[in-house]
Amino acid sequence: MELSLRERQKERRRSEIYEAAIALFKECGFENTTATEIARASGVSRGTFFNYYPYKEAVLLDYGSLVVEQLQAEAGRRLDEGQPPLQVLYDIWSLLADENTRERDLFPPLAYEVMNPNPERAQTAYRALRLSGVVELILRPLHDAGELRSDLSLARMSNLIADTYLLVALRWSAYGTGRSLHDELRLSLDLLLTGALKRQGTGS
Repeated sequence: MELSLRERQKERRRSEIYEAAIALFKECGFENTTATEIARASGVSRGTFFNYYPYKEAVLLDYGSLVVEQLQAEAGRRLDEGQPPLQVLYDIWSLLADENTRERDLFPPLAYEVMNPNPERAQTAYRALRLSGVVELILRPLHDAGELRSDLSLARMSNLIADTYLLVALRWSAYGTGRSLHDELRLSLDLLLTGALKRQGTGS
């Protein structure tokens, strides 16, 4: 359905605010950037900014949602080409590690939103950052073929893997380790998949 002129104008304004905010986050740091500065950079009033984004972290949710959408599309493409699901999962994790490494300063406040003590904000973040949906898409062929554990649902395994990613990447982004994020994630994924794959000679 074609958008009305008013709707197109609102989308364009939201995009302008988003682009200005992300540019300021990268230049000045998320914590050092205020809503007033974002509004000024995007040519709107502070009140208009809050009409589009009720709090500063909501801008990051748009960023995270876009990243997840791109990963989902890439995962679907690779699966359609017949690539093995586990290889797709490792490759998608690597792409996500690339993004988090490039935008290391943006990731901690984004991940913290998922754990926000305000239930409404935490739920909003969870809906925006549906990384578990990407994992579920990738693992579904293995699930349908009976190659995953039967005592855990596909959704639960996917959520556990996605949650582990968030925690590992958050720790790496905020505190750093002696290893690259790629190596940290591969180690964690190796451990999780060892527990997720069906053991030979058992039903679980």
